[in-house]
Amino acid sequence: MSDSSNVSERSERSESSDLSALHLGDAAHATGMPTYRALYERIREGILSGKLAPSSRLPSTRALASELGVARGTVEAAYERLVAEGFVIGRGAAGSRVNPQLSAARLDAAAKVLTSDAGRRKGVGANVPNSAPTSAPNSAALPPSVSARTKDSPPAPGPTAESPSHVPLSAHGTPMPLQNGMPAFDEFPRKLWARLAARHARHLPSDALSYQDAAGIAPLREAIAGYLAIARGIHCDPAQVIVTTGFQGALALITRVLLQPGDAVWCEDPGYFRAHEALRMAGAALVPVPVDNDGLDVAEGERRAPNARLAVITPSHQSPLSVALPLERRLALLAWAQANQAWIVEDDYDSEFRYTGAPLPALKSLDGGERVLYAGSFGKVLFPGLRLGYLVVPPELCNAFIAATALLSPVHGWIEQATVTDFMTQGHFSRHIRRMRQLYGERRAALADALRQHLGGRIELAQQAGGMHLLGWIEPHRNDRAVSRAAHPHGLAPGALSYFRIERELPPALVMSFTNVPVASADDVAKRLARAFDDDEKFRLV
Repeated sequence: MSDSSNVSERSERSESSDLSALHLGDAAHATGMPTYRALYERIREGILSGKLAPSSRLPSTRALASELGVARGTVEAAYERLVAEGFVIGRGAAGSRVNPQLSAARLDAAAKVLTSDAGRRKGVGANVPNSAPTSAPNSAALPPSVSARTKDSPPAPGPTAESPSHVPLSAHGTPMPLQNGMPAFDEFPRKLWARLAARHARHLPSDALSYQDAAGIAPLREAIAGYLAIARGIHCDPAQVIVTTGFQGALALITRVLLQPGDAVWCEDPGYFRAHEALRMAGAALVPVPVDNDGLDVAEGERRAPNARLAVITPSHQSPLSVALPLERRLALLAWAQANQAWIVEDDYDSEFRYTGAPLPALKSLDGGERVLYAGSFGKVLFPGLRLGYLVVPPELCNAFIAATALLSPVHGWIEQATVTDFMTQGHFSRHIRRMRQLYGERRAALADALRQHLGGRIELAQQAGGMHLLGWIEPHRNDRAVSRAAHPHGLAPGALSYFRIERELPPALVMSFTNVPVASADDVAKRLARAFDDDEKFRLV
């Protein structure tokens, strides 16, 4: 090593915080969890305890990796998560520092939220059933937090032909360009999928012919738990994972187990309208909580309904505005739920697809008080016709949810679940996500450029870090629903932002998926949308 390198490294260390009190060496060689995770948790604890003061500088990834004898990428992964959660600020060549905005009051609140019920978390596996009970529990046996309606008959949620989510399909059943919620069917590995499914069909075991565990087959639940630990920072026992029929199925199950008719539920405004419909059908009293540039306004939610039973939220990538909930609001939301014994439903919408910056960790990963129910879906990543998703429930709710699942919401058959299991455990799932992230980034850029070229001042695209759609603000004199309808004869199906509102008045905007628009088609799609704008202008003048 050169003299200049030695001087640089000595200078780097002298300016950095003293981390010796954190015993990072012990964390680096801990067993039972990934090394990056152990480092992340130890540094986070140091920040929460005040051992690392706001604005203090952290060692460079190179220096800390050398000191601990671990790979530099391991330290980078720990730092990236701390940055994503807002505990650390990354400043490029200037290095990483503890977030200077972390006041003593905020740190104290964060420590209470993130470390409560730690003992209960350690014993998850011993108290969670591995299979569904033979019958539903009676209301007297349920935890006080569970609705007695668990043993009742299920609701029948779902869009009708009059639902704003209803969009006409082409004659061959192929979704239209710009239609939301549709992944790139043209790039799905169909041959691989067919081969995996065919193998299970040819070698169907005898137990696959019998009734399956209503919560999902064990290998799939284990694969989901493993994926969530690596990709979303959620560490749960596979027995906490319930395989569902997608987010709608998960929400229907949640409302049956946790809600009584008339219970108040915080809903994002604007927010996912199918969730609003399902909650209304369950008899919930919707409490619209406005969404701003920092996501759900938690303080406003507390003002409107401090004793709400539930909050349904998309914190990592808000639907449809695509903003992310920052650390301060995440901690405030968790503190509210903990103080009021309320529940949070985290819809981890489109979290896999982020094109600038590191993916944000799940809200559930911060949930020391076990108040978050985490819902994910395979529909956006693979294909919606699969109708499979998953729900991670707190340990104390496992019995009630598994019993309700056995009665209300059986999932698909063994072959579909076994195929997804193989797709995940053989590495195809992670590779597919990486491929789609690259592909969608290219399609996103191509469609955005084409829209700017052909619609000029008639549409202004919002700045978004991720997701599967573009949000385009249109001229204030237009009606976004009218423009959406005018696009249908041109073979396009953009959504209207106004469909997502509950009570809040919003400027008109279009919600346009780019995932099913190949780069070569972007120019043509933009031209057709421009003609739809022309048609809308003519209709308004008639």
